[in-house]
Amino acid sequence: MELGLLYEFDVPQPWAGEHPWGQRMAERKAYRDNIEQIVLADTLGFDTVWLVEHHFRENRSHMPCNEVVLGALSQSTRNINLGFGVALMPHEFIHPARIAEKVATVDLLSGGRAVWGMGRSTPMEQIAFGVDIPASKEKMKAAARTVVGMWEEQYYEEHSEYLDFPARMVTPKPYQYPHPPAWMAASTESSARMAGENACGLLCFSIMQPLDKLKLVIDAYREAQKSAVPLTSVHTNKVGVYTLVHCAESRDDFETNRLWESMWWWYKGLAEFHLRWEMGHLTEEQKAAAFPLLESRARGEFDIEEFDREDMVIVGTPDEVLEKLLRYEAAGVDQLLCYLNFGYLPHEAIMKSIELLGTRVIPELKRRGSGQLAAGLEQKIQEAVRKSVAETLWSEDVKLELYPD
Repeated sequence: MELGLLYEFDVPQPWAGEHPWGQRMAERKAYRDNIEQIVLADTLGFDTVWLVEHHFRENRSHMPCNEVVLGALSQSTRNINLGFGVALMPHEFIHPARIAEKVATVDLLSGGRAVWGMGRSTPMEQIAFGVDIPASKEKMKAAARTVVGMWEEQYYEEHSEYLDFPARMVTPKPYQYPHPPAWMAASTESSARMAGENACGLLCFSIMQPLDKLKLVIDAYREAQKSAVPLTSVHTNKVGVYTLVHCAESRDDFETNRLWESMWWWYKGLAEFHLRWEMGHLTEEQKAAAFPLLESRARGEFDIEEFDREDMVIVGTPDEVLEKLLRYEAAGVDQLLCYLNFGYLPHEAIMKSIELLGTRVIPELKRRGSGQLAAGLEQKIQEAVRKSVAETLWSEDVKLELYPD
């Protein structure tokens, strides 16, 4: 299993000062610290950094322009893949030509390290941009097909239900050929199946759900992949899952690092956001049915260490983190996206967490992966030898039967 990163560029309130300077100074620090953390991770073997695209968020996700940050990272990193996590695809958010241009530009600048995640967001952003929510799934897929066409054809033209576009050369073309791998965001079994049916990688999360529930989502995706019809020209069959991650030399450091307080802030804020923006149109009964513990968590009525015990987050010493990661791997996760910068964690503690993951956890994951690969190859060789021996014996038996002398 690979380790990646997920960054939203959180800017926790309260800010130190009234508007306009409180927010501005906090955002300046968040951007500076987050980029420094990613640059360090680039040197330590992390596979991909995924940057979100979110609009109008408070506290969390002060990053609406992931292509700009990824462009900057293309010049300050050398190894790590640069993931759009995700690009919002329905046409009301952005013209497909702009998606083609910005993903290809990051791919070109980085020498082929771009990864194209796609999504359609949630009601809070959809309503603000006037997105036709019932049609958003079809629009996302239609826009994806358009983007691929713009990359693959020298001059692209389309006159369809969602787009009237004259013949134009869309530039630049991606560095990767035919184009960067495509992933799709999903949070339910049905949306995971859609990602699988379209041969896209799956991006999902373990937030507020134990591993056995997450496995059902992954299993639905794997089943759909068996009869996939690729939406793009690159078939991807991988699962990436994000959750909060913090690695420390000792659990004694958690109090100093304000870990539990930071996790409490993150989960409480998530519950509050969903109740206000994503479920505001539902009745109280419908809210309770959709997310039974949401109300209590929005009020802060939960034991934050429960998430640790149930492996919904990955926190601990390097050995403890590795043990948890292996449970995610067993559930079918190919890449764990570490959400490292959340709440009130000090920048220095996050840098230390990245260092421990890179020097003590990633090497062990690679060692185990190499061992599993070697074991798999050995098994295939043994099976091939057994098959060859069986065929030889069968051939000799036939000869004896036909030519007994």
